[in-house]
Amino acid sequence: MNTQEIDTIVAAALQEDMPDGDVTSDNVIPPESVSEAVIKTKQHGILAGLPVARRVFEDLDPDVTFDALFADGDTVGPGDKLAIVKGNTIALLKGERTALNFLQRLSGIATLTSRYVAALKGTETRLLDTRKTTPGLRVLEKYAVKMGGGRNHRLNLSDMVMLKDNHIRLVGSIAEAVRRARSRIDPAIKIEVETTTLAEVREAVESGADMIMLDNMTLDAMKEAVDWVAGRTPLEVSGNVDLEGIRTIAELGVNYISVGRLTHSYQSLDISMDFI
Repeated sequence: MNTQEIDTIVAAALQEDMPDGDVTSDNVIPPESVSEAVIKTKQHGILAGLPVARRVFEDLDPDVTFDALFADGDTVGPGDKLAIVKGNTIALLKGERTALNFLQRLSGIATLTSRYVAALKGTETRLLDTRKTTPGLRVLEKYAVKMGGGRNHRLNLSDMVMLKDNHIRLVGSIAEAVRRARSRIDPAIKIEVETTTLAEVREAVESGADMIMLDNMTLDAMKEAVDWVAGRTPLEVSGNVDLEGIRTIAELGVNYISVGRLTHSYQSLDISMDFI
């Protein structure tokens, strides 16, 4: 993440939360009031989003101090104080919910990701995320995946060629789709092909794909694909992979497993902010 990306997202979130100010704090709290608050977690998990929370308060008042007591990627537990925030009381109140929303959700993603990574421990398979993210928040959510120990797949449609079933159906064949893409893109851009059968896997390899996705295949079909490819092309498994079954898939010998639920089916971490 870079500062500009964070600032753009934070500004939009604050505008959404108070399009015409905070009619409660602005009219109840003396403008000169100064306070101190502690941000703490009530659950075990992996922390992510502290720099974003910091920017929320700094955007509201540059004089606010945000003393982080942990770092993103750290393991935290119930009662742990994550940060101390000091400054103008109204600014702290205005930023409280937005900062917590970011922290809770990003930490939830990092925590879920860490569980999948733990399930893969001891294998050569690496965990990837997907583009199944909240619109406008992809850069933050993919950052949270990294904090949980996962890896980012393509960030957007510009990053790499991904020939999925609809592309192939419209073009006519995997070979032709790969040929067209290869003839027009920068050589540095990778081409991945989505496959559902061993015949498609063979066609993708023979067409020169840089990576092959095994989409919603049975375990037997995946194993057959792994054996036939024999390391010539990296293989990614995708489609309804859950925490209970991911290790079984990894032990087949695939290179990557992508999991959409990392960013669409996580549970937010319970984090609060209490004024001292």
